[in-house]
Amino acid sequence: MTLFVASYLAGVLTIVSPCILPILPFVFSRAGQPFARSVLPMLAGMAATFAAVATLAAVGGGWAVHANEIGRSAAIVLLAVFGVTLVSSRAAAVLTRPIVALGGRLSGTAATDKPSVGGSLLLGAATGLLWAPCAGPVLGLVLTGAALQGANPQTSLLLGAYAAGAATSLALAVLAGGRVFAAMKRSLGLGHRIRQGVGAAVLAGVATITLGLDTGLLTRLSYASTAGIEQSLLDRVHDNSDAASTNSAGPSMRLAANDARQGYRSNLPIEGTFPSLDGAVQWLNSEPLTAQQLRGKVVLVDFWTYSCINCIRTIPYVRAWAEKYKDQGLVVIGVHAPEFAFEKKIDNVKRAIRNFEITYPVAVDNDFKIWRAFRNNYWPAHYFIDAEGRIRHHHFGEGDYEESERVIQQLLAEAGSRKDDSGFVTPDAQGAEAAPDLARVRSGETYIGYMRASNFSSPEQVGADQAQDYTAGQLRLNEWGLAGNWTVGAEQAALNQSGGAISYKFRARDLHLVLGPGPDGKPVRFQVTVDGKAPGANHGADIDTAGNGMVSETRLYQLVRQDGDIRERTFEIRFLDAGVEAYVFTFG
Repeated sequence: MTLFVASYLAGVLTIVSPCILPILPFVFSRAGQPFARSVLPMLAGMAATFAAVATLAAVGGGWAVHANEIGRSAAIVLLAVFGVTLVSSRAAAVLTRPIVALGGRLSGTAATDKPSVGGSLLLGAATGLLWAPCAGPVLGLVLTGAALQGANPQTSLLLGAYAAGAATSLALAVLAGGRVFAAMKRSLGLGHRIRQGVGAAVLAGVATITLGLDTGLLTRLSYASTAGIEQSLLDRVHDNSDAASTNSAGPSMRLAANDARQGYRSNLPIEGTFPSLDGAVQWLNSEPLTAQQLRGKVVLVDFWTYSCINCIRTIPYVRAWAEKYKDQGLVVIGVHAPEFAFEKKIDNVKRAIRNFEITYPVAVDNDFKIWRAFRNNYWPAHYFIDAEGRIRHHHFGEGDYEESERVIQQLLAEAGSRKDDSGFVTPDAQGAEAAPDLARVRSGETYIGYMRASNFSSPEQVGADQAQDYTAGQLRLNEWGLAGNWTVGAEQAALNQSGGAISYKFRARDLHLVLGPGPDGKPVRFQVTVDGKAPGANHGADIDTAGNGMVSETRLYQLVRQDGDIRERTFEIRFLDAGVEAYVFTFG
């Protein structure tokens, strides 16, 4: 229920996002018309079409991408005709009679002068095909869940809730706009001119979408507009849901050194019982563990995946807690739930565990059985379980490390630990494990595979699952492009010929890119430039000062760490060998 509420409210917030601008003219063209026959059917058609198309795009593969492109093209033509009928009746008369009749019915200017419910639904469906909302935390969470778990009713309902929220805010805006338009008609007699102005705005919206500005410039402008609000909303709704379900109140108590004693009880709420750990395809660093075996121990369950930058930055703390408190009764269990197909390979996970120096047990949850048992939705996610097998606290994402360690101390004290140790670990994290410089980050996670790609700037359209030549385009902030012959798949882009490149204009201290050597496993050499020059002191942990590096395994590579002034930079990575696979950019 939590996600449905958050999805609906996130949809409501889209009204303040610049990404809504291209479709506003289509919606406001119904202002002043009967709400039940015109506005409501249009918004219902838009919401239903968006939910259906977004579901297919998340799980349908390349054919869904091609089908959506055809649908968008048809919708652009339909709405262009609609705009023409609003601007000029004389120009509309030049078109063939069936098209004019359709345009007249859509615009409400046919002989009956009564808007058609069917025409409004058709206009809404066309608008839903064109709407490309900026993917904030909530929508990104829903689409990621769809990609991981496949098509299911929950995915469609969540997307429907998001679209319904957007339709609600748009309906309120249209109702207010209708009153304004009606007042202008009465006082100024400008009804015809107003209709022409709306028609011009519709045609401008069509041009904006046709040129791709709705997924380029407006997405860039929207990056910081609602993402922070959505994340706060998601956190607040989730916290309120937990509080309501446990009937618990009050903040968790601070644990002083002399509180670690028998009989101590904290104010931490009871959030649920320890779910089953059954379903892992393999356990690493340990024999399989069960919730029953762990009774009497304080348990920290850490959901992670090895190429996730947010997970990587929490590992030093989880590793330090496991070491510091193992003799006091803490058991840390890492649950590795893969985001990409390559993270399902056991050998890759084993290599990552060695690289990160993880010694605590890791359950390989390739089928997401443990993930679903915890009803989890996040990487990373930490669940804190007391010695009686009850979940007492959770934390999603990075940060709040002192609070998390305080929870561990409290639960150990409840279990009878008498060791005085209320200090907090301060791991010396290096490379990609180091904390991000969030105050200066202006670039967000960007996927390269067509299933979740955004802000692609190369002039060529993405050819899903087929080899194609690409050329580097002009980049604006947070846009990226390909150069050379690539095959863009659902999760990644694979380079077919040596000499290909990827470029990105970003603003952040760190730039990371998840890369792999391809199916044959042959290492791929590459060279990085920043603003057209060798990175020098701005090189990341996986390249040298000249920008040279090598992709030898599939993982996250830190390619840029700016030393000094943080400003907009143009990054390029050029591969000297064919075969590389590129997945996702992340920043810090």
